[in-house]
Amino acid sequence: MTSTTTGTRVLTTALGLALTAGVALTAGAAHADTAPQAPAPAPQQAQQAQQPQVTAGELLKFAEKQVGVEENASGGGTKFHKWYMKSQRAQETIERDGGSVKAYANAPWCAMFVSWVGEQTGMRKTVGWDAYTVTYAEWFKANDNWGTKATPGAVVFFDWEQGDDLSGIDHVGLVKKDNGDGTVSTIEGNTGNGKVEERVRPKSQVTGYGYPQYAS
Repeated sequence: MTSTTTGTRVLTTALGLALTAGVALTAGAAHADTAPQAPAPAPQQAQQAQQPQVTAGELLKFAEKQVGVEENASGGGTKFHKWYMKSQRAQETIERDGGSVKAYANAPWCAMFVSWVGEQTGMRKTVGWDAYTVTYAEWFKANDNWGTKATPGAVVFFDWEQGDDLSGIDHVGLVKKDNGDGTVSTIEGNTGNGKVEERVRPKSQVTGYGYPQYAS
């Protein structure tokens, strides 16, 4: 999803209807990264005080290997969708948001991508997992791992309207580096080109960052 994307919040209605009705989204809503306002997030297991085994650099290197993975004509069908649909978290989000597992087949997948990277690297407990950007950010904040500094491996949350309220979050990715010029380099799924891509985004569009706990 490019920084010039407009009408993102209008498309959230399409996702809300799809989740409630339990049907897949059309291609026209494929790049929306938000769901309708949801109830309070279902409790996730608190991050545990165990030593992480993966560094931020290792997780980013793994994420970079996914660059180029592309959605289908309906806006879904990636391995990230397929994994999420089979996960325990999918059942939890259905209980929270309504709908059915099938609704995730072609749903916006930026959060699913970040969640998948955490799962595949053994970092799910600290990277977290969700399909909805807002509740994903709320989880980091609830666990006191939220802030405004761009650090490598941080989970970055964007609001295209440049707001600072978590409820306005549109998109999520992984920070590769702070460029020191008011921009941040990222690795993201569900971009405007329907792929996993590396991007450079203005920090003015960042609502905040979630901080996974990495090995030194």
